[in-house]
Amino acid sequence: MKILVTGSAGFIGSAVSIRLLERGDTVVGLDNHNDYYDIQIKEDRLARHANHSNYSHIRMDIEDRQGMKIFFAEHQFDGVINLAAQAGVRYSIENPLAYVDTNLVGFANVLEGCRHNKVSHLVYASSSSTYGLNTKQPFSTHESTNHPVSLYAATKKAGELMAHSYSHLYGIPTSGLRFFTVYGPFGRPDMALFMFTKSIIEDKPIEVFNYGNHKRDFTYIDDIVQGIIKVLDRPAESDINWDSKKPDPSSSSAPYRVYNIGNNNPVELMDYIEALESSLGKKAEKKLLPLQPGDVPDTCADIDDLVDQFNYKPSTSVKQGVENFIKWYKDYYK
Repeated sequence: MKILVTGSAGFIGSAVSIRLLERGDTVVGLDNHNDYYDIQIKEDRLARHANHSNYSHIRMDIEDRQGMKIFFAEHQFDGVINLAAQAGVRYSIENPLAYVDTNLVGFANVLEGCRHNKVSHLVYASSSSTYGLNTKQPFSTHESTNHPVSLYAATKKAGELMAHSYSHLYGIPTSGLRFFTVYGPFGRPDMALFMFTKSIIEDKPIEVFNYGNHKRDFTYIDDIVQGIIKVLDRPAESDINWDSKKPDPSSSSAPYRVYNIGNNNPVELMDYIEALESSLGKKAEKKLLPLQPGDVPDTCADIDDLVDQFNYKPSTSVKQGVENFIKWYKDYYK
């Protein structure tokens, strides 16, 4: 297939592109290489696959309406994986309009490209942050998500609703994936594992929010990638059992689906830090702080639908995943 991967210099986008190329697909990557975090790691991720004969790369913002229109028309993709987004919960409190530009306007341009060019399946990144004030664990896509606690989460929820409208009106198969705390080699420097590692190595205290009483459904990058590709290969279909009188938020009479993609094995933040200390052979000095605005205390993914429908099997333990990350980190930063 010919697949568009937006955010292809990003953590997940680069890893997905590599896996698609390995199995013989043609991949066109699109990324704006913005400076939200260190640009060099984006260039280095991209360098792993940029010279592959079946890969081509475009540097462009997805919010460029005319550019996206021309781009889609020129390439005629079979499938689209939209991973381009302004990420980060806390940054959305400081700079909310960046999220409107990319996650709403940009995603609308992706949807329009799919609509006008007969794309057979759009898979797009949503987030566990959409669960917001929900406290019923594990988080289920069959429950409503109408109380986001950050603009980032609100834009991800809005993206799901936008996708549904396009599935309903134009028959475009769309599948949304709510990611749960993805980590691993070439990860994002703005995320906890990266920041903790850097601070511990430099003998600086790590900031532990909610006084360490977080639980997170940490999910290793390889497990995320296998799930994305499994979903891509089976376009969403209408749910023949969908009942408008008792609407299930995860499916529809339109070819629309939303799935959790996580590990279904939440880990205490302090245990995560312990695994990191073990891999580094060094203790962390902890600075305990209150819960930050926009943060959710605990996450746990109900992944039964992904397991039942796609035989999804996350297999990497936190201990092994953290060891893999530390090995990469030490090599990458010498």
